[in-house]
Amino acid sequence: MSAVLKPEAAAVARINGRRLWDSLMEMAQIGATPKGGVCRLALTDLDKQGRDLFVRWAKEAGCTISVDRMGNVFARRAGSDDSLAPVITGSHADSQPTGGRFDGIYGVLGGLEVIRTLNDHGIVTRRAIEVVIWTNEEGSRFAPAMVSSGVFAGVFSLEYGLSRADVDGKTMGEELERIGYAGDLPVGGRPIHAAFELHIEQGPILETEATTIGVVHAAQGQRWYEVVLTGQESHAGPTPMPRRRDALLGAAKVIQLVNAIGHKYAPYACATVGMLQVHPNSRNVIPGRVFFTVDLRHPEDAVLAQMDAELRAGIAAAANEAKVEVAKLEQIFYYSPVAFDADCVNSVRAAAERLGYSHRDIVSGAGHDACYLAQVAPTAMVFVPCIGGISHNEIEDATPEWIEAGANVLLQAMLERAG
Repeated sequence: MSAVLKPEAAAVARINGRRLWDSLMEMAQIGATPKGGVCRLALTDLDKQGRDLFVRWAKEAGCTISVDRMGNVFARRAGSDDSLAPVITGSHADSQPTGGRFDGIYGVLGGLEVIRTLNDHGIVTRRAIEVVIWTNEEGSRFAPAMVSSGVFAGVFSLEYGLSRADVDGKTMGEELERIGYAGDLPVGGRPIHAAFELHIEQGPILETEATTIGVVHAAQGQRWYEVVLTGQESHAGPTPMPRRRDALLGAAKVIQLVNAIGHKYAPYACATVGMLQVHPNSRNVIPGRVFFTVDLRHPEDAVLAQMDAELRAGIAAAANEAKVEVAKLEQIFYYSPVAFDADCVNSVRAAAERLGYSHRDIVSGAGHDACYLAQVAPTAMVFVPCIGGISHNEIEDATPEWIEAGANVLLQAMLERAG
């Protein structure tokens, strides 16, 4: 790399959409599922294969690689003044058990495509460019979600992050060692000038409105709960209805309550019961114990707090009506609504306008690593549509045109911030 190109030359640079698409499709072969999706759970052998492929590609693009103690991978393209804080981008490489080909990995490979494009055009940025893989964003194997970016942002301790265990008792620390991604760098404390995350919307708004780019200016706050209701197991035949203490009946009342809370605070609220475990789970036994989860979301913290209060009061009332006990009601995960950095958001919006893409401001309904990163660095996100608004599903899909457009916006926004 020699001279920095003139700003007008950088402004006309465009990513290679075919190369980006081909990279996404090649990565999708790792953990490919019968319905066209992927299964690359965090820190499995398949996750290692995906990481290894990204690292190889990044090295071929001239990047240096570093890994911190949570296994977060940083691919760095040097700038002309490496004393300056870098501009970073990235997302995650792990998936849901029945995940899609774009969730997370699009942000990683879109960042890699930015670096490849800078190389193609001989562009030297003043600040370094870094692309990051954040470990265990999904939270499907190790709860909670976004734990490694949370450690990076100081929300969780390193000890907490490394001790997260899967259903078999294997911890993140042990699995990082096993797959060879237990790095030695400290987690966090790295100066960052600006950060961007490129992602599919995971909802239907952009496609429904025929809009190509979502300029993400905020993200919903979230509260996750684990609930256990206990009643009494009893024979389904001889036990009269009035004498039953049916834990599943109590859970059903709470599920209706959760749905009602979501509708009450529409259009921005979301309220979901996503997991249910019934004990003893026998067809002729009245359930004596039910475990279930609740997920509440809203972009305003005051409204989210009101939803929390109504949930707690409603669970108590439902349990009383069903003659069961609330053995557990624990909020296991919370982060407040996020307002992304105005300057970074403006960089995304201006890039979309310069490139002639239709765009609109949008609030992220899902959690992303960018939400934690925003606590320690100026951050924004770029959304593109996904077909049918479907994500966390093997049939998740997007068009090559959307994929290319989002990466072009990312390129221009990063160039503006990187100098």
